[in-house]
Parts: sequence; C-alpha cells; structure tokens
Amino acid sequence: MTQIYFYHNAADRIAATVMLISKAFAQKKALLVYAPDTEVAANLDRQLWMQPPTGFIPHTRSDSPLANETPVLIASQLDTLPQDERLINLSEQIPPGFSRFTSVIEVVGQHEGERLSGRERVKFYKDRGYEIKYIDLCPKN
Repeated sequence: MTQIYFYHNAADRIAATVMLISKAFAQKKALLVYAPDTEVAANLDRQLWMQPPTGFIPHTRSDSPLANETPVLIASQLDTLPQDERLINLSEQIPPGFSRFTSVIEVVGQHEGERLSGRERVKFYKDRGYEIKYIDLCPKN
C-alpha cells in the first residue's frame, strides 16, 4: 500500500519542497513532483536551479526528452511517467493515480487555503485506509 507523508506548517511551501528534493537527491532517490499549476512549477524550477547555492539539482519537465536520464521530474500530468517510486504533490487536489506510487509526499503551507485543502486530502486518504505520517515543519522554540 502507498505510504503517505504530510509535511505541514511549511513557512514557504516551495522552499520546503526544495529541501525534501535535496535530501532525496543526496540519497540518489528519483522522484516526481506533481505541479499542474504553471506558476508553482516555474517557481519550483527556479528554486532548484539555485539550490544548493554552489550548484543545482538536476531536474526537468516530465515531457522532456531527457526525462529518463534525470532524477527529478516536474509534471503537470501523471498519465505516462518513467517512474512510480516517490511523488511529491504540489497540487491542492489528490494526484490522479497516486496509488501506483510507493510513497506520496504532501507539502502543506501555513496559508488557510493550503491547510483546508490539506485537511481534505488527509480525510480522503484516511477514508480509504491509508496510514498517514505527519511531519511538522514549523520550528519549535
């Protein structure tokens, strides 16, 4: 069964996603980022070119001819993809076909709209019997 992870309370949702991608890349894990919103995808792309500050994380769009050779893919659709291991969801909706992935990583920010849609996704997964692991990204004092 697909493992579901909710990283919540992100002060900056894209920066938190870049941090998660960086960790996966350091462990040589391929992953796919579902970002159907073109502005969100473009913002993520820009951030990945600047992180880490002395380099970048190899990434491309999922429809690129280099997709099969690139560890991090940004996708606006999930119909034909080269891998089904890890999926980061940057959509406000449940990713189509999410259950074919080994793990789904949801990144939820602190804005009320993000929190509400995140709660709806939690309910969807729970209603279908998925166990959810929660990781709070808000630093504790």
